[in-house]
Amino acid sequence: MPGVIVDCAMYRNGRRSAAPEDFSDALDMARAAGDAFLWIGMHEPTEEEFEHVSREFGLHRLAVEDALTAHQRPKLEVYEDSLFVVLKPVLYDDDADTVTAGELMVFIGDSFVVTVRHGEGAALAAVRRRLEQEPDVLRHGPAAVLYAVSDAVVDHYMEVAAELQADLDELEADVFAPAGPDARHTAARIYGFKRQVLEFRRAAGPLLQPMDRLAFGSVPFVHGPAQPFFRDVADHLAKANEHVEGLDRLLSDALAAHLAQVGVRQNDDMRRISAWAAMAAVPTMVAGIYGMNFDTMPELRHPWGYPAVLAVMAAACLGLHRLFKTRGWL
Repeated sequence: MPGVIVDCAMYRNGRRSAAPEDFSDALDMARAAGDAFLWIGMHEPTEEEFEHVSREFGLHRLAVEDALTAHQRPKLEVYEDSLFVVLKPVLYDDDADTVTAGELMVFIGDSFVVTVRHGEGAALAAVRRRLEQEPDVLRHGPAAVLYAVSDAVVDHYMEVAAELQADLDELEADVFAPAGPDARHTAARIYGFKRQVLEFRRAAGPLLQPMDRLAFGSVPFVHGPAQPFFRDVADHLAKANEHVEGLDRLLSDALAAHLAQVGVRQNDDMRRISAWAAMAAVPTMVAGIYGMNFDTMPELRHPWGYPAVLAVMAAACLGLHRLFKTRGWL
C-alpha cells in the first residue's frame, strides 16, 4: 500500500533503526526487542486497505470503524490491547476567512503506533522529523509519539487563534468606522466569523478532557514519566480554548454594537424624514386653505395677497428648518 502508508519506521532506544520492509515482520522484531516500537503513518485508507493493518496489530473493531468513518469528536478510548485517540487539527484560510477541520486518529499499543490522517491538514512528516531529533523524548516509546502529535495539533490551534484575533481586530475597526457602502454586510460578516469560531471550538473544546486524562489520570501505555509532557499540552490547549471563548464573546459584543449603531442610524433617518415632512406640511396646509372656494378669504383680492402668502410659507419653512437644524434633526 505505497500510497496509503506514508511512512513506516521502527525506533529503538530513542533512535530510528533498520527494520524489515514488511510491517508484520517489523512488529515482531520490535516486540522481541522489548525496547523498540513501530510507527506506521497512513493517509485516508479504505476499509480494505486498513483491514490488514488492523488485523495484524489487533486493533479494536469499534476503533477501526471510527478511524474509517472520520466524523468523530475528539476523544480518548481505552481498549484491552490499545489506546485510541481522536484529534481534530484545524486550518485557517485567510483569503476565504474559513476554518476547516481535519481528523487524526492515533492507535497506541505495547510496541506500535498507528496514525490515520483524514484531510489535508496535520501532515505528520515535520512532527516525525522533529521527534527523531529528540531521542530523550522518543525513549518514552509510543506515548512520545502521541505527545508529539498532540503538541503539534495544539500549537497550531494557537496559531489559528492568533490569525482569527487579527481578523477580528479588522472586523471591529469596520464595525466602529463611519457607515460606508459595505456597512449593510457587517452583520453577515460577523455571523460568518462566529460560524468559523464555532468550527474551531468544536475541534479544540472536546479535546480538553482527553488531555486531562492523559496528563493526570491513569491511562494504559502512558506511564508516569510521560505525563508531564501531556500536562504541558493540556496547559496550551486550555489557553487556546480561553482565547477562542474570548473571541466568541467579542464577536457577540461587536454584533450588539453594530445593531445598536443600526438603530441609532434608523432613528436619525426617521428624525430627518419627520423634519422634512413637517416643513412640507406648512405650505401644504396654507395652500389647502386658500384652495377652498370662498369669496371672503383674507387678502383674496388684495394685489399683494399672493406674494404675501408665499412669503409666509417660505418664512415658516425657513423657521422650521432652523429649529430642526439647531436640535440636530437635520
